[in-house]
Amino acid sequence: MKLKCIIVDDEPPATRILENYIGKVSFLEKTAVFNDALKVLEFLNTHRVDVIFLDIQMPQLTGLQLSRIISKDIKVIFTTAYPDFALEGFELNAVDYLLKPIAFERFYQAVSKLNTDSKTELVSSSSTDFIFVKTDGKNKFKKLLLEEILFVESLQNYVCIHTSNQQIITHSSLKNVIESLPEKGFVQIHKSYVVALKHIESTDNFSVFVNGKELPIGATFKDSFFEKIEGNKI
Repeated sequence: MKLKCIIVDDEPPATRILENYIGKVSFLEKTAVFNDALKVLEFLNTHRVDVIFLDIQMPQLTGLQLSRIISKDIKVIFTTAYPDFALEGFELNAVDYLLKPIAFERFYQAVSKLNTDSKTELVSSSSTDFIFVKTDGKNKFKKLLLEEILFVESLQNYVCIHTSNQQIITHSSLKNVIESLPEKGFVQIHKSYVVALKHIESTDNFSVFVNGKELPIGATFKDSFFEKIEGNKI
């Protein structure tokens, strides 16, 4: 079951970033956005909310004040540009305290604390046409066609699988991903990137371009990468 989230922030750029991040996480669902903390109280009277992404510096009612009023069953992740409130935020049993500007990797680390069953892994099929990605709890898998994968990006303890229309975050290592992918169709170009050969648009001595995105070529992987390129040239 997805966790229903609301965003409470009076800065539109900040809310847009959070909406984008929530949309990338399979176990989260955004239900509303507010720029006024008082309106949140009315909403909570008639709607189920699991998580609030809550700015601290708000007009009329601050995020800290709101967090003291709402049900203790609602998880709070503070989002603010001010580190001074961090201690008070954690004293209120906040799940996490995110400092703006918020990077997606840091955001995902925070929301992973919400759902202990959200850890994922890659499972190879007996076929070379697809893999299964374990997500959203115990024994739930998402089938992903290998031909759809553009590249895979390492995010420390997670990886992000990029396709043309979605990004899938999984709790895994790049090494695990490489072992799950057919060697013939994929190549590691950097300690943080594995790319699908068929989706490479162009390359030079320093970068690979995939779906309009420039990815760096690491010095350690340059020779093996260009050996594969040489093996597929005409």
